[in-house]
Amino acid sequence: MTIIKEEVEAPMRTLEHTRQGDAAQVLTLREERHRPSPGVGEVLVRMLVRPIHPGDLIGVEGLPGQPEQQWGPRTPGVEGMGVVESVGANVRAPLLGRRVAVFPAPGTWSDFVVVPADLAVPVPDGVSDETAALMLVNPLTVRMLYRAVEKALRGQTGPVLQTAAGSSIGRLVSAAAARHNLRLINLVRSTSGAEKVGTLYPSQPVIATCDDDWQQQVRRHAGERGVHVVLDCVGGAMTQHLAELLADGGTLISYGHLSSGTTPLEALPLIARELTVRGVSILHWMSRTPRERAEDVAFAQDLAQRRPDLLEVAAGYDLADFNAAVEHARRPAKSGTVLLTTLRAAGSGQGAGR
Repeated sequence: MTIIKEEVEAPMRTLEHTRQGDAAQVLTLREERHRPSPGVGEVLVRMLVRPIHPGDLIGVEGLPGQPEQQWGPRTPGVEGMGVVESVGANVRAPLLGRRVAVFPAPGTWSDFVVVPADLAVPVPDGVSDETAALMLVNPLTVRMLYRAVEKALRGQTGPVLQTAAGSSIGRLVSAAAARHNLRLINLVRSTSGAEKVGTLYPSQPVIATCDDDWQQQVRRHAGERGVHVVLDCVGGAMTQHLAELLADGGTLISYGHLSSGTTPLEALPLIARELTVRGVSILHWMSRTPRERAEDVAFAQDLAQRRPDLLEVAAGYDLADFNAAVEHARRPAKSGTVLLTTLRAAGSGQGAGR
């Protein structure tokens, strides 16, 4: 008797949750045999690497003090890198089998995701899978932040104060400031963090907020008028202290919420000192003009090729090991971004290009 062995496809794995809460309690790994199919103008991407961004965790866990939300099964993640497995009708670009970075692509914490073909960005040769997975969200965020800073400065050169300067985005902001001769003052949480950031960007003052006199240190570096712009991803109780450091007519740009606590808007001297508070969110990047988006993507591709060190990886964990990955992503002293990975299938794609 002849036995014919048929190749059986591995099941598709997907992380999902139906309510907000601690990731270890609400996230589950589901497996199924059927993969999604791309529609008109879409591609199916076999995801290989995806980052855990702070915003991803906020989506899973919610913000402190906010009511818990519930919904049908939801898969986290908006960014990642993979290989185009199949294409739908009317996809003209030669994407089949190519490595691509995707954003915005809700549900990337899965082995497969369907995205519009024009949101599948080809990964440049020589860029590693890990770097490609971080190629879009943070660089595009920095482009949005830089536009907001330019608008707030109204032709002035600063100074600009940024919080969490040792974070992935903070390092990108510092690099952009050095390139454009922007006066930047960096805030970090610890003395060790201050030493690290100071070594990377010696021309930029760096201050640890664990120092009792950190606000006085900022004022000494900023000069008599104070800080023109604050770039803040910490939020919470820190907001009031940051507003006190702004010059009259200054702008606080908020783009994250890493801290606990809240600051009521009424507690800020918005009227008396003519301060402006504005938010910037990568989730609104698609509202930019097509020309701006094309320029931003070209910037991100170039950055991935020239400065992969600015897209630092903290560690990689298999998708099934998500609890350990989330625990690592929460560590305040980590350096770089934690990745969720999937083993590359034999013969898939064009290679990592390391």
